[in-house]
Amino acid sequence: MKLFFKRRHCLLTFAVNGKITSGESKVMTATDLCKMGSLEEERLVQMVHDFIEPESSPPISSKCRRRHQAKYFALQEILGKMTKAEAKVVESVLKHMRSKKAPGKTSNFKKWLVMSLKIDGFNASICQTSWVRSLGCPAGDYEYIEIITFEEENGKTKRLIVDIEFRSQFELARPTPFYKELTETLPSIFVGSEEKLNETISLLCSASKQSLREVGLYVPPWRTTTYMKSKWLKVAANNNNNNNNNNNNNNNNCVGNSQENTEANSGSHGFSMWSPPMVKPKRRVSSGLSSQFSNMSINCC
Repeated sequence: MKLFFKRRHCLLTFAVNGKITSGESKVMTATDLCKMGSLEEERLVQMVHDFIEPESSPPISSKCRRRHQAKYFALQEILGKMTKAEAKVVESVLKHMRSKKAPGKTSNFKKWLVMSLKIDGFNASICQTSWVRSLGCPAGDYEYIEIITFEEENGKTKRLIVDIEFRSQFELARPTPFYKELTETLPSIFVGSEEKLNETISLLCSASKQSLREVGLYVPPWRTTTYMKSKWLKVAANNNNNNNNNNNNNNNNCVGNSQENTEANSGSHGFSMWSPPMVKPKRRVSSGLSSQFSNMSINCC
């Protein structure tokens, strides 16, 4: 672009009396020169535009459009279901996030949010997941918030996942219009159960794979369904295996519930179960004569 403007400046500088002679002994007026410059400028602008803007995607068939609409409505149905416990958590999270004008670092903000949720009466903690490299799935780690709620209907506890960076995990650099519309409908803060999250991840990973292939890109390992599910659902799978194998050595830690777990193990009133002290058995004391007889061996000929 600099060379083009320099060339144009030189041509305008050497113009004399509104005329300039080219190498072919052709006389060109200043008007013709400006027209030539404007045409070259338009071509240059078009070249830059073609370089920046991606090629237009092929027209979508009616079958493909129906498939896109089915995924869109399926996602809306999954995200539209919300229990009373989830609604309470969403209300509390939004309240605290509005009060925090400058979140700062994400990790520090999550710790602050966990403390605020605990003040509201929620059993919240920060969960850190990590997994090793496997076939088709690179190693990675992730961090989110976990809340254990109590269901009054069946009297069971339920694990809710709270992620304040949920939407950004599914963004693509060159998405198709449909996938962009699909991700824009995602909530920036996800609050839901493992089942709800599992269905959402499966649908979005399928849509992202289709979007990447439509623009001519391959699906990277960190966009596969296995990798994406490892971010949130790895802790649940490992906890189930640990309960079956009685093995507590895993790479998933939920920080913030140590006090609650200690109280739960100690009893409902915070007192530990009493057990009598261990009594060591007294050593038998024998006289010198009996000890000598005990050390003797009897040989029968």
